[in-house]
Amino acid sequence: MLSFTLNDHPVQCKSPAPETSALTLLRTTLGQCGTKEGCASGDCGACTITITSPEAPRRYKSVNACILPAHQLAGCHVTTVEGLAKETQLHPVQQAMVEHHASQCGFCTPGIVMSLYALYENRQEVDMVDDSHLDHHIEQALSGNLCRCTGYRPIRDAARAVMTTPSGPRPAQDKAPVPPAVSTARDYLLPTSLSDLHACLARHPDAPLVAGGTDLMVEANARLRTFDTLIDLTRLPELKQIMPLQEGWYIGGGVTFEALLPLAEKHYPALAELLYRLGSRQIREQATVGGNIANASPIGDTPPIWLALNAELILDGLSGERRLPLDEFFTGYRTTVLGAGNYIKALILPSLARHQALWVWKLSKRRDDDISAVLMAASATVTGDRLDHVRIAFGGMAATPARAPALEQVLEGHQLTAARLAMARKALAEEFTPLDDVRASSTYRRIAAGNLIERLYWHLNAVPGHKELTHA
Repeated sequence: MLSFTLNDHPVQCKSPAPETSALTLLRTTLGQCGTKEGCASGDCGACTITITSPEAPRRYKSVNACILPAHQLAGCHVTTVEGLAKETQLHPVQQAMVEHHASQCGFCTPGIVMSLYALYENRQEVDMVDDSHLDHHIEQALSGNLCRCTGYRPIRDAARAVMTTPSGPRPAQDKAPVPPAVSTARDYLLPTSLSDLHACLARHPDAPLVAGGTDLMVEANARLRTFDTLIDLTRLPELKQIMPLQEGWYIGGGVTFEALLPLAEKHYPALAELLYRLGSRQIREQATVGGNIANASPIGDTPPIWLALNAELILDGLSGERRLPLDEFFTGYRTTVLGAGNYIKALILPSLARHQALWVWKLSKRRDDDISAVLMAASATVTGDRLDHVRIAFGGMAATPARAPALEQVLEGHQLTAARLAMARKALAEEFTPLDDVRASSTYRRIAAGNLIERLYWHLNAVPGHKELTHA
């Protein structure tokens, strides 16, 4: 049995198969067909819904229903586009869309409405000091929604209008209470403590672990992958902690990237800029720090940053707890030292030292909501013109996210002059043999990575008044 609240009404339904998405459950079982399937991979936003979870019942999360495991709805308050209007009264977001003629073919409109609904209901979090701040929040809210009719201007106009008018009749705190979480499935396990998790791992050591599901559920959709058992990590408060340490920060493996943003904005601005380009808000609300490391993708956005900052992992599970440098975690293409029955408990992220700088640059075909072709993260202590403690890591240049020790050695203890840049390019070209894939060719990646080193050169030797590109 799976129990949750849907559009203010309690719902109980038969437990679906582990790989069932929230979209399939809503459309096929519950008849909520306003939520559309456009891509089944979390890219287009047509399936956007909002959920308020048991641990945060007053915050509305916009998520992609197509890659959200249906069982994660247990105990949540789910809102679809059918639940916004009350009898003949449209929700303020819907009314603004009508008044600004912001719908064309209409297929993407429900998802766009739901993204703006989440922004509207969470408006107490929105800093509207001036138009630029408001525009930033609107852009982020809509970053995961594609309009194939390209009707973005009236959509943005509708968003501005609704965010600058008085509150509607149903502020977030007046929503119906969230019911207790109920999921009695025997093949989809939702432990609520680490002791429960370890018991599940002991019974099912080979069962896949799922947190945000932003990678696993794409496989289920695109490759029709099925699972005998899944172990869900989203109800474990121990994995969602962010705590200061003497050496830096303890970041739980289950912390979402949206939850990480405030820390990044305050202490690691370059990381924050990257996080705003990591997927979309719908993706960041689900994707986790631990998941982005554990899937061992060579083009994962954050592992190069953690490598550049000399981060460590705390691993736990059937093999016991241990601490491991991230340098030693990846063993090959999508393989790691993480054995069966084990998981990433936390990331230990060192603080930036005095005069230490972090640079992160991502190259992708689209600025937002796209996978990188090449990503470079570089860290160094800058004293005058000299670079020390240099650590540079790349994504998309090898079978795993990887550091570039030969390149680091060329730069260590030196000023990055034009002559040193030529040496650095040569060292980098000899250090990696990138693969060809659908994202980019090996030749492109090699040239692009060299250009990122040159970008660092121009950054360090910037002419006063020089402005960097914002779209790469």
